[in-house]
Amino acid sequence: MPTRDEPWPDGTPCWVGAQVDDVGAARAFYAGLLGWEIHDGPPEAGGYLMAVRDGRPVAGLGPMPEGEPMPPAWTTYFAAGDADDVAGDAADAGGTVFVPPFDVFDLGRMAVVGDPAGAVFGVWQAGSHHGTGVFNEPGAPCWHELHTRDYASVQEFYAVVFGWTYREIGDGENLIYSVFANVEGTVVGGVCDDAVIGVPAQVPAHWLTWFAVADADDAAEATVRLGGTVGGEPRDSPFGRMVVAQGPCGEMFGLIDPASGREDVPPRG
Repeated sequence: MPTRDEPWPDGTPCWVGAQVDDVGAARAFYAGLLGWEIHDGPPEAGGYLMAVRDGRPVAGLGPMPEGEPMPPAWTTYFAAGDADDVAGDAADAGGTVFVPPFDVFDLGRMAVVGDPAGAVFGVWQAGSHHGTGVFNEPGAPCWHELHTRDYASVQEFYAVVFGWTYREIGDGENLIYSVFANVEGTVVGGVCDDAVIGVPAQVPAHWLTWFAVADADDAAEATVRLGGTVGGEPRDSPFGRMVVAQGPCGEMFGLIDPASGREDVPPRG
C-alpha cells in the first residue's frame, strides 16, 4: 500500500478537500463508496471532518461558508514550502488569490487560488499535517487533472508558480493532453484541453480528483445507490476503466480502476 509520512515535494498534489452544503449526506456517501472512516474535527474546526483510510488521512469534508458563491466541489491542494510565496507568485502570474494564506492551527498554512482561466486550487504548507497519507490505492486519490480551454496559457502559469514541466501524451488533434512533473521530475498529474474533446463551453475550468477503486462498474452502481450520479457508463481507457461522477451535493470527481488498464497511472511519491 503506497503511504507517506512526510511533507510532499513542492508542486505535488498533497491533499483533497470537499466543501458541500450537506455534510451529513456527504459523510454517509463517501463512507459507503470509498470505505472511509470519517472523524469529527475539534469544535474550533468549524464542522470540518477528516476522512481516513487504513488509519491514514486521505481527504477532508467541510461545510460551505455562508454566502459562498461557488458550488460544492472537491479542491486539490498542492504542496508548498512557503504558501505566502506561492500565493504571491500566482497573483503576479495572473491568478486570483481568493483566500490569502492563513494558519490552520498547528496543522499547516493554506491559501486558495484561481488560475487565469478560473480553475480553483489550494496551496498547503505542511505543519503537523503533511497531507494525504495513502494514495494510488482503492479508496484514495490516485490522479489529479486540470480541465481547461486555455491550455497553453495555464501551462505557463503553473510552470511559473510550481516549476512544473510537461510532456504531451495526446495525439495533438483529437486529444490535447499533457502530464506534468514536479520540481523533482516526478509525474504527478495531467492537463486536458476541454475545447478539443467536446466539453460544453458552459463547463468552467476545474481540477478533477480521481479516486482509485477496485471495480469501476461496481463503484458506479454504488454511486447511484448511495445518492450520487454518474456521467454515463464506465468506459475503458489505457489507464483503467473509469467514470466521472457527482456526489450527493453535486461535487464532481472521477473513479478509476487502475488495475484494469494497459498502462500505469504514473505513481506519486
